[in-house]
Amino acid sequence: MVTLEQWQCLVAIVESGGYAAAAEVLNKSQSSISYAIQKMEASLGLRAFKIAGRKAVLTPVGQTLYRRAKVLLEEAQQMESMALKFSAGMEAEIKIAMDTLFPEWLLLEAVQAFMTENPMTRVELRETVLSGSDEALLKKEADIVISGRIPPGFLGDPLMQVTFRAVAAPDHPLHQVGRTLDYQDLRLHRQLVVKDSGSRGTDAGWLGAQQRLTLSHINTSVRCAVLGLGYAWYPVLKIQNELEQGVLKPLSLVSGGERSVELYLIYRDGHYAGPGTQQLGQLIKDKITKITVE
Repeated sequence: MVTLEQWQCLVAIVESGGYAAAAEVLNKSQSSISYAIQKMEASLGLRAFKIAGRKAVLTPVGQTLYRRAKVLLEEAQQMESMALKFSAGMEAEIKIAMDTLFPEWLLLEAVQAFMTENPMTRVELRETVLSGSDEALLKKEADIVISGRIPPGFLGDPLMQVTFRAVAAPDHPLHQVGRTLDYQDLRLHRQLVVKDSGSRGTDAGWLGAQQRLTLSHINTSVRCAVLGLGYAWYPVLKIQNELEQGVLKPLSLVSGGERSVELYLIYRDGHYAGPGTQQLGQLIKDKITKITVE
């Protein structure tokens, strides 16, 4: 019954201080403002304003209508802005598949910056391990993929080098051997392995240890290592706090104590990726550049 224009008149009267000022703000005649309010009050069967002296002030009901009208107008403006972005090619939803090796706080900072500027675009984040990243691309389940491998048929940009370090809890038996460790020493103890999130069941870095504990997420694996349940290679960025607190300690190995993996940012649609996808991808790259410079 009430048009958006009539709600706009009500808000303008309140915020500008009167009918005449509202007419100037909205570039309308004062009579058209008065008519809009009269029509709104007649349609709703109530009074939004009352006259106090020579000034129109809100009634108690009008106060409630004013608060709701402000929300309604803000939502209308957001919808108009959203529609304009969508008409220009902005995506309604962007899906990200991120290898768990990548620092999640960096990605969340980029997502926060993107969603602040594009609040109506939905973002879905999926954490992957090993071949799970490949499958997200091949099955078209993600628009942006952060992975340590670029599948055939795709192009990717290098994001960062991730350094792994072999570690165990300070009281783990491997720290009590009293010499540098070799492959045979490691095989005698339990290795912590993170399960492939894809369907291939790929193993990365498993030494064929006689004992093995398989977890589905790297954070759970780190907690197990702190408890002394085994040893593993972890990204240094993921265990920085544990190393500084001394609850994890690097293993002294003859070789292979450290290794590195390059992570890449891959667009599912390459240079045909939508503007929002490319904007979010650039924000991720910018976050990496910032910490590299610092």
